[in-house]
Amino acid sequence: MKNRQWLVHLLLVPITVLTLYPVLWVLKMALNPEQSFALSANPLPTVWSIQNFADVLTARDSVGHYLFARQALNSVIVAAAVTVVGLALSTTAAWSLSRYRFPGREATLRGFLLTQMFPGVVTSIPLYVLLDNLHLLNHLMGLVLVYATTSIPFCTFMLKAYFDTLPRELEEAVLLDGGTRWDVFFRIALPLSRPALTVTALFAFLASWNEFILAATFMTDPKAFTLPVRLHSYVNDYSTEWGHFAAGAVLVSLPVMALFLALERHLIGGLTDGAVKG
Repeated sequence: MKNRQWLVHLLLVPITVLTLYPVLWVLKMALNPEQSFALSANPLPTVWSIQNFADVLTARDSVGHYLFARQALNSVIVAAAVTVVGLALSTTAAWSLSRYRFPGREATLRGFLLTQMFPGVVTSIPLYVLLDNLHLLNHLMGLVLVYATTSIPFCTFMLKAYFDTLPRELEEAVLLDGGTRWDVFFRIALPLSRPALTVTALFAFLASWNEFILAATFMTDPKAFTLPVRLHSYVNDYSTEWGHFAAGAVLVSLPVMALFLALERHLIGGLTDGAVKG
């Protein structure tokens, strides 16, 4: 048994090194005060400086407003709103698709599946026209509406798979005791589905937090940028500020890492239990 454990650890060490290598390389560029691309394969920094982080955090627009703080707030507002809206609508939709048989059920499932086959960039032009007519360009509400329409089908499939695993006997027991179907949903289904709700909310948050193409298309005012668009501003046609880009990437990743650490105990249960049935 001990020899087997040693063999497992020997295999895990190179895998861990390969996994951490890109992260260390980005940290190296972030801590390098120069803006040039690091050509050395050594992932350990030879020069230590937090100047790139200071430059990213203290960058201002033409009127003196701090850009990073404003854009970070934009990302938090958009991602949180999309998570709440997507989860609120997808839970009821998933429960209906899981528990009831009604005309159009199969067509609805196929329609949700069809929307997941195409990337968001395919719909960028019609969405741009719609947001322009609604006067929601350069407005966070426009991004919330766009992201919510893409996250609801995914969230619905995730939650439906989990709801399918809940025993119907619990539902029947509540109904026999005089409860309503709303009691079944709010008092039984949702509390039991907490791991799946957590995982689904995390995925919806991350998808909105990391999305770049639609945000860059619909937002032209720097004050309305989200953080991925802000990172792209360091990449120019003729030069790239690699140090600032790496420092910004590290800062953008910190909230995601904090979320994963905070919700770690819910991730495995939510993913595995939801994958039992489809």
